[in-house]
Amino acid sequence: MIPLLILGLLKQNPGSYGYELLSLMEERHYKYIVNFTKGSFYYNLQQLEEKKYIKRIEKLDNTRDTQNYIITELGDKEFERLMQKYGAKTEYVNLSFYGALLFADEYRSEELKKLIETQIEQTKERIFLLEKSLENNDSIPNYFRKMMENSVSHHLVNIKWFEGLLKDL
Repeated sequence: MIPLLILGLLKQNPGSYGYELLSLMEERHYKYIVNFTKGSFYYNLQQLEEKKYIKRIEKLDNTRDTQNYIITELGDKEFERLMQKYGAKTEYVNLSFYGALLFADEYRSEELKKLIETQIEQTKERIFLLEKSLENNDSIPNYFRKMMENSVSHHLVNIKWFEGLLKDL
C-alpha cells in the first residue's frame, strides 16, 4: 500500500522530495489507512526508484540538496495496477481491541473499564485530528476529504459503542 501512496502523491505533486512526501502522508493522517514508519517509507521510495517507477530530477529552484522525484511511464502503469489491486479489495476492520474484547468475560471488570476508557480517549483524539485537518486544509483532494469525513462518522459510532460497553459493566 505504501508504494501506491507514494506514487499517488507524486502524481499530485510532481518534483517533490522524499521528506516532502513523508510530511504529506503524516499531515494527511495516512497512518489511519496504512501503518508506516519513516524507515518503511524511505525503503519503499528506494524500491520504487530501483524498479524505475520513479526517477530523480534536478530542480532549478532548489536551494537545498534534495532528491526530487517524478513518476515515470512505468510508474504510471504500476500506479494503475495498484489502484486496481487495492481499489477492488474489501477487508475486515482489524482493531486489536476487538481481539482483546473476545475475552472480556475472563478479565477484571475494573481493568476492562480502563481499556474502554482508553479507547474512548484515543478515538476522540483521532476525531480531533481529522476534524482539524478537514477545517484547516483546503488542499485535501475531494475523495480524501470524503474519506476523512467518513472516518469521523465511524469514530463517532465507535464512541457510542464504547460508551454502551461501559454502561454494560
